[in-house]
Amino acid sequence: MSDVIRLLPDSVANQIAAGEVIQRPASVIKELIENSVDAGATEIQVIIRDAGRTLIQVIDNGKGMTETDARMAFERHATSKIQCADDLFSLATMGFRGEALPSICAVSQVELRTRTKDESIGTRLIINGSQVESHEACVCDAGANFMVKNLFYNVPARRKFLKSDSVELANIMREFERLALVNHNIRLSIDTGGRKISLQPGNFKQRISEIWKNSLNLQLLPIEVDTSLVKISGFISRPEFSRKRNPLQYLIVNGRNMKHPYFHKAIVNCYENLTAPGTQPCYFLRFTVDPGTIDVNIHPTKNEIKFENEKEIWPILSGAVRAALGKFSAVPSIDFNEESIPVLSLTPGVIPEQPKLDLPAGYNPFEEEKKDCVDSPFFAERQNGAEVVNKSRNSVSSAYRPSHTSRNWESLYDGFMKQNETLPDRDKGDMASLPEMPEERPSLCIQFALKYIVSTSREGLLIIDQHRAHVKILYEQFIASSSNKSHPTQRVIFPDVIHLDPAQQLAMEGVEDELKRLGFTLKDEGDLNWSIEGVPPELSKSNPTDIIMRIIESVSDDNMNYGNEQNPEAALRGRIALIMARCGAICRGDRLTDTEMEHIITQLFSLPDPAYTPYGKPVYKIIPESRLQSLF
Repeated sequence: MSDVIRLLPDSVANQIAAGEVIQRPASVIKELIENSVDAGATEIQVIIRDAGRTLIQVIDNGKGMTETDARMAFERHATSKIQCADDLFSLATMGFRGEALPSICAVSQVELRTRTKDESIGTRLIINGSQVESHEACVCDAGANFMVKNLFYNVPARRKFLKSDSVELANIMREFERLALVNHNIRLSIDTGGRKISLQPGNFKQRISEIWKNSLNLQLLPIEVDTSLVKISGFISRPEFSRKRNPLQYLIVNGRNMKHPYFHKAIVNCYENLTAPGTQPCYFLRFTVDPGTIDVNIHPTKNEIKFENEKEIWPILSGAVRAALGKFSAVPSIDFNEESIPVLSLTPGVIPEQPKLDLPAGYNPFEEEKKDCVDSPFFAERQNGAEVVNKSRNSVSSAYRPSHTSRNWESLYDGFMKQNETLPDRDKGDMASLPEMPEERPSLCIQFALKYIVSTSREGLLIIDQHRAHVKILYEQFIASSSNKSHPTQRVIFPDVIHLDPAQQLAMEGVEDELKRLGFTLKDEGDLNWSIEGVPPELSKSNPTDIIMRIIESVSDDNMNYGNEQNPEAALRGRIALIMARCGAICRGDRLTDTEMEHIITQLFSLPDPAYTPYGKPVYKIIPESRLQSLF
């Protein structure tokens, strides 16, 4: 038997590594900027074209590379950051694995121009899919100039599943913001082709305010704690400024961004009972620990970090957050010495007298409500054993509502009682005189548990989820309107103004045309502000700001894959239509009238595929008559 195990060529090994290190254009920017930071650069410029598909260029003024170093940098596991395994426990650089540059050149066409400050001539290196095509001297500035062209050109499957330009640009800006926040002492700029952003060096809080220009200075509380285990500094938001959408949450350890659910929970727990349900606080916290007590060599992206003393750091972090909230009066307090609650007065300094009600002793308004219901003919008929069919949309309990005006129940039921007089007396046993029942069963349409619409069909009992049914109806309407470009718009009297950060601004520019086709009227006010001057009529009762923010958030969310992902425009249209349908649909718990229920049923079954929602959940179920008979 011949040997079957062989050593993979470097080009294949690099493509395998690229699958973990280089996931999208934002990954390339992360690796190149971190290399520039390790090279001691004080100014870094990023240029993007076609959302990173055509060109990603990173220019820095770092120490540069010699001719030999420039060639060695693209070999696997070639690095200047560490020399031995012990160096992994005292890392002071962003990179150390030696995988980033080989992974990048394995899936793209790379051109590097670099020169050290001590040399007068630089080096120009061209690599195409891990193959060196040119290596020659050139004239260039000191530092490094990386140009990554045609990303994933030799991996069609990866390139095909890149998202739309707006999605990729939003991810690029998110990564740029994280890197800019960590390296606040470096001048950073980015040019996406349609927008340029330049950040000046400054302190940590200045960089936060420069990136998110929405008066964060008034929302942040400082944190500063120094112990033998960890030093924590940064800022947290006041409870009243917690966000329902897109909270700004950043954790940094030893100058490196990290994701740490354990510490995130410690922070969020401190805001318990202080924030509105469904909202989360913003925080920008930096941890400084002994490098030997953390492990960053868990994943090639180096975002996951293991702490040796995380359980000991938990109470330190929690105490620092609670102390900041209490020190700056962010926690509501109760004055137990206050004997009475002040009453709001229309005249300053004057407390109005409480109104006096002449009520008999032991008066109970609920007894009156009960009496009204007992005296009603509706209750009397039920006591006499008569069968009452309540065609109201409300449940039986709705009959016991308090009566504030006189009701003429007799006139309301005159027609009903006269119809009963024409029916034969069942007590006499005259069954032969009963009218014949129609072959078709009478239509039935009631609401059960304020969640389901119950009706009848030829197959049996039809049970419809009212929320999913309305989502399906609105989704199809929005999709059709987007294709026809003729959806109506309802103008608003007082336009809502949304303030976006740079990443959200790029996402908004990517979905602006689609939103206008679906009935929104948007106006760019400048300085990252947008006003909502019109909304689709179906969303007139919803919060337009929340809808827009949901759409922007979904643009950069890779977990939402509704629609045809091979067609980015159709996929984007499907995402937006689904979010709008969910926001505008009736909810579980909403009461419906008979007309509303019949309208939903009619619209639902006029659709070509009414059985399932756009995300694959069933809209209705049918209980066959045989199943019902088996229950009896």
